[in-house]
Amino acid sequence: MSDEPVLLREPTGWGVRLILNRPAKLNAISAELRDALTEAIAEAAADERVRVIAIAGAGRAFCSGYDLSEAAPPTAWQWRDVLERDVRAMLAIWSCPKPVMAQVHGYALAGGLELAMACDLIVAAAGSQLGEPEIRFGSAPVTLLMPFLIGQKRTRELLLTGDLIDATEAERIGLVNRVVPADRLADEVDALADRLARVPVDVMAPTKLMLNRAMDAAGFAAAVEMGLDLQAFVNMSETAREFDAIVRAEGLKAALAWRDARYDERLAESGRPAEPRKP
Repeated sequence: MSDEPVLLREPTGWGVRLILNRPAKLNAISAELRDALTEAIAEAAADERVRVIAIAGAGRAFCSGYDLSEAAPPTAWQWRDVLERDVRAMLAIWSCPKPVMAQVHGYALAGGLELAMACDLIVAAAGSQLGEPEIRFGSAPVTLLMPFLIGQKRTRELLLTGDLIDATEAERIGLVNRVVPADRLADEVDALADRLARVPVDVMAPTKLMLNRAMDAAGFAAAVEMGLDLQAFVNMSETAREFDAIVRAEGLKAALAWRDARYDERLAESGRPAEPRKP
């Protein structure tokens, strides 16, 4: 076990960059990391020196999603308790009165993409891969953000297939704000954050609140709450339980191989070639 903290704080001229620091697991969100991030967001929101918050990932990815190796609850109601804590963490970012930016590179998958979508702006490195592949192993989005960002049709395609898209396509459909060269990612985030930091706090906060209330008027809060209820039962599906059983018996790597083999078999039956392996 590493003595390194799961979340790093990097002070900047415009505020703070929070760095997910579980690179060996592609920054998968453990309960510890989730809680550390929630605490850091609250601290940054209360700190007058912080005008903008950026969230980045250490190592070769932004975030691969929730840590699937952590113990799975045995009942739907217990699942709901766990998922509710995950949702509240995402909504704390969404409702933060200060602008929050996602600095995405490598992969932003499942809960990792939800983390990025909870931010106000997403700047992605060229070549990054984004998506929510949960349906392939019997799960579903924890925080239902995507349909409110890119609309129903593209959301249905991405969530019902589990396909990933690259940063360029994500920008085209409005999922990310900007795509920049990988070696310029941090500099581009710094430059945009500096622009945001020039907006007075007493103007920025109510403007963010106005935008969030417009989303709530369109049903955002109710949809997230209903999604939470349904996700708890999705995680008790036969497929989800079998996936979790393999994780417990043979490890996450074996469970992911089982998931991919099942998916490839169905592609073969349809006459389509198997897709390249994803994390």
